[in-house]
Amino acid sequence: MVFVLGGPGAGKGTQCAKLVEEFGFVHLSAGDLLRDERNRAGSQYGELIHNHIKEGKIVPMEITIALLENAMGEEKKRGHHRFLVDGFPRKIDQGQKFEETVCEAEFVLYFDCPEAEMERRLVKRGESSGRVDDNIESIRKRFKTFVSDSMPVIDFYGKGKVKIVRTPLLL
Repeated sequence: MVFVLGGPGAGKGTQCAKLVEEFGFVHLSAGDLLRDERNRAGSQYGELIHNHIKEGKIVPMEITIALLENAMGEEKKRGHHRFLVDGFPRKIDQGQKFEETVCEAEFVLYFDCPEAEMERRLVKRGESSGRVDDNIESIRKRFKTFVSDSMPVIDFYGKGKVKIVRTPLLL
């Protein structure tokens, strides 16, 4: 299992799709799982997830970890055992809890991309995505949250466990 991190718009999803095709990993996007749960009829967490995403805030780790663990369990039943966990952990305590209760990360793949480039990509994506968080106000909140909460994750895992890919890549 590999954690895949990078700022909003750094290219995590795009590059994960390439890694899935090339190496046979299963790509689990924490953001996609949260959006799916938000939209699932009868979800007890739907409104909470919606509000956190809209405000650019991090959803409580118990919810995200449970969604990831369930998705991994379903994939394991299908015989898959190699995972790219995209957009998680967003905070150090999330990574620690996930590794204690689900499984340990082999390494952390970090996409380092300039903020101006990420903003350009997200604004362009927002023209067609329909995502509530692809607007300039939410994008800037997401950048601040990433710097304050997620960059310490990169430091926590350190040089030995973090593999850095400097972007912009051709996406």
